[in-house]
Amino acid sequence: MNFKKLKIGQKLQITVLLVTGLVFISSIGYISLKNRQRALRDTTTIVDSHAAGYAEQISNTFNEDIAVVRTLAQAFYVHNNMAIEEWKPLFVDMYRQIFENNPDFYALWDSWEYAHIDPEWTLPHGRFLNYHFREDGRIEFQELERSLDGDPDLYGAAKQAGREMIWEPYPDQLEVGATGTTLMTTLTVPMFFNNRYIGLVGVDITLARLQRMISEIQPYDEAYAFLVSSEGLYAAHPQTDFLETSLAENLWQDEQAMNLTDKIRRGETFSFSSAHEKGENYYYTFAPVFIGETQTPWSMGIAVPVKHIEREATIQFLISALIGLAGLIIMGVIIWWVARNISSPVKLITALMQRLAKGEIDTEMKLHLQTGDELQQMAEAFNTSIVGLDEKTRFAQAIGKGNLEAELELLSEHDVLGKSLKEMQTDLIKAKKEESLRQEENKIRRWSTEGYAKFSEVLRNNNDNMEALAFDVIQNLVKYLEANQGGIFIYNDEDTNDPFLELQGCYAYDRKKYLEKKIYPGEGLVGTCFKEGKTIYMTQLPQNYIRITSGLGDDNPGALIIVPLVLNDDIYGVIEIASFNEFKPYQIEFIEKIGESVASTISSVKTNLQTTVLLEKSQQQAEEMKAQEEEMRQNMEELHATQEEMARKSAEMEGILNALDSSSYVIEYDLSGKIINISDSYLKLLNISRQEVIGTHHADKMELTEEQKQDYEKFWNLIKNGNTQHQEVKIQVEDRSFWLAETYTPIFDHNGKPYKIFKIANNITDSKTRAEKLAEENQMLRQRIENLNKEK
Repeated sequence: MNFKKLKIGQKLQITVLLVTGLVFISSIGYISLKNRQRALRDTTTIVDSHAAGYAEQISNTFNEDIAVVRTLAQAFYVHNNMAIEEWKPLFVDMYRQIFENNPDFYALWDSWEYAHIDPEWTLPHGRFLNYHFREDGRIEFQELERSLDGDPDLYGAAKQAGREMIWEPYPDQLEVGATGTTLMTTLTVPMFFNNRYIGLVGVDITLARLQRMISEIQPYDEAYAFLVSSEGLYAAHPQTDFLETSLAENLWQDEQAMNLTDKIRRGETFSFSSAHEKGENYYYTFAPVFIGETQTPWSMGIAVPVKHIEREATIQFLISALIGLAGLIIMGVIIWWVARNISSPVKLITALMQRLAKGEIDTEMKLHLQTGDELQQMAEAFNTSIVGLDEKTRFAQAIGKGNLEAELELLSEHDVLGKSLKEMQTDLIKAKKEESLRQEENKIRRWSTEGYAKFSEVLRNNNDNMEALAFDVIQNLVKYLEANQGGIFIYNDEDTNDPFLELQGCYAYDRKKYLEKKIYPGEGLVGTCFKEGKTIYMTQLPQNYIRITSGLGDDNPGALIIVPLVLNDDIYGVIEIASFNEFKPYQIEFIEKIGESVASTISSVKTNLQTTVLLEKSQQQAEEMKAQEEEMRQNMEELHATQEEMARKSAEMEGILNALDSSSYVIEYDLSGKIINISDSYLKLLNISRQEVIGTHHADKMELTEEQKQDYEKFWNLIKNGNTQHQEVKIQVEDRSFWLAETYTPIFDHNGKPYKIFKIANNITDSKTRAEKLAEENQMLRQRIENLNKEK
């Protein structure tokens, strides 16, 4: 076809068609390429944000665990002034509660340096552990000794670092007989006293839940996530064969080129593309996982095949190309018929699309065409897209400002971008709710932990005065629960024929109601609670049962809780608390736990009071022996002081026994009278060996008459019935005679029953000799006086 021979209209149509077609194709191509580049950037940004978000989740998981360990370490500071025997039972219950609330905890332990516990310990190593662990579904407890010959490497590193640490992943056999192992790690928090290291609190946790989390992360097809430790070891990976191997081994070429492990140690965020792992090009992104105050961050990694990242951009590009081709065909047909009328709208559309390609979105960009043909439809479709994009932009801005209740109307059921934005909104709402729930749980856990620490201090400060203990406990408990009033009743069984509950402490009670301080078991709600040993919680109280009074008037409380003070199935009293507000389940559980601790303290106070009474009786008995020589009195006073020390501090028993061994002669008998132990000083006095004595009977080698046998049995029965007996005996050792002052004291078990007899003998030979000489001299003097009287 000769272009020169064509008519002017045909030339114009062909020229307009060619020019318009070239412009249209160029515009579509430019926009498509820009969209493809933007899609690539957006996709990698989304992958990076996924990695950062999951890294934050893992960091929160570890931080929750290390917060528990840190709280325990701080709790130990609170109990630093208590004896080990006093705080150990408190922490056993606390550890059990922590295990029940944290199923991923495999072991929870605290390690104490002997150099801090034992002032006489001179070695720089040596420690003991309170080790709580799971075994066959049960929570077990062991006390262990470690590092007696030196600190192991892991513990030594934690001890040397003197800060919070997370250990590198390691395998551990969780159940006896199991064939597989579970990857674990340990979180430790050091304890210092006066800037001196005294021990560690640690938790061994399984990485199973992180493994499950990592296995479920798959933002794209064939993509996978993994978790790497600070030293580059895989801690979680969908392919378990990679666990315990290093990232540097798997991506050794990238490690040499980029020093990946060093970036992880420094806690850097970085990404790169590589085809060294599976022979396929992957996009790798790493986000740091910071854990507590440790200086060894881990890293969360996500690997996505580049082909999947480019797939969406390629699809958009193809769609744009197809749309352009269709538009070009339509445009060609229309231009063939109305070349002059279409040139102006095409230019307008081209200009608007160029603005759109630059990212400009404005409702003023709408097209107003009334051609009644495809151009008008194209304009309407373009206007719909502009409105939809504008609404999506406003919706995204509202979400970004925190308005998660913003609404977005989809353009159609095929509105992919709109659906993605609404899914994002749903995920953010869900995440916000989960975060609120987690914060509430942390608040409750923190409230309970602080409460346990507070009341541990209260109980420790009042362990020698029942009334002060009762008042301090009920006052602090009512205030801590934000209740209105309360009372604590202690079981008084001094008169076994008339036991009753006695009001020992109250806070904000109506005086008229508790003018009578006695309540008998089974009487009223308090007596019923004591008798049944179960908590009573009521929100519908009988009229006038109890009134809460203030300066503005009085009214019935909205809730009443009565909790028994139970320890080892023994009930020591009852706590009653009233409040206008109902008690929440965690508050009820807290009161019951505090009740157990109060019961333990009451038991200790009663024991101390009983010990005081016994000590007073012992002092009265000691006064009856003042007629003896000064040396005997001093020895018995020292012995009495030693016995008091033994009653108050059982932990120092061994030292006291050594002191007795050096100053007195000691023998231990069982209830049948057989010797089960004897001091070295006694063996030396008798000049016999321990093997000759152990197992022999107290009455061996004694020749007794019937009357003496009865007296002996009476003497021994009094001791077995819990009575201390004294006697003076004369023994013959080879060619020497000795006088001994013997004290037989029954030793009681925790049920108050004698289980062995402790005899302490003191050598009074010199005193007896002097007394005998004095008696002889007196006798001679009396004889001489009688002779003089006869001579007169």
